[in-house]
Amino acid sequence: EPKTKAAFGSVGRRIPYRILHVINQDGESLGNMHRAEALKLMDQHDLKLVLLRENAEPPVYRLMTGQQIHEEQLRRAEKKKASPKTGMVQKELSFSSAIAKNDLETKTKQIAQWIEKKYHVKVTIRQAK
Repeated sequence: EPKTKAAFGSVGRRIPYRILHVINQDGESLGNMHRAEALKLMDQHDLKLVLLRENAEPPVYRLMTGQQIHEEQLRRAEKKKASPKTGMVQKELSFSSAIAKNDLETKTKQIAQWIEKKYHVKVTIRQAK
């Protein structure tokens, strides 16, 4: 079983597939070819093979220069930063309605700090008995 590769980067010579779909550095399809042919092409043009889509049949690889790889990594990093964070932090604070003044001030300061850090804050006030 070939290992799944999450990061985008140069594959080099460790290609687990026999037949690949290769795209040249200009984005034109070169069709399906054997791994050895793709490696020979890579060496002839002094390029690197990069896995684009592993789950396609056959897997899609692209011939890229080091500069193209670097630019693509930067573009993906920017996109990842721009996307909203999935695990939004929520803080919850609960206290009694009979809370002392200084305790209330302390908890209010804590809530202000959480809001500055862009946390979602949930406050629950219980009625004193």
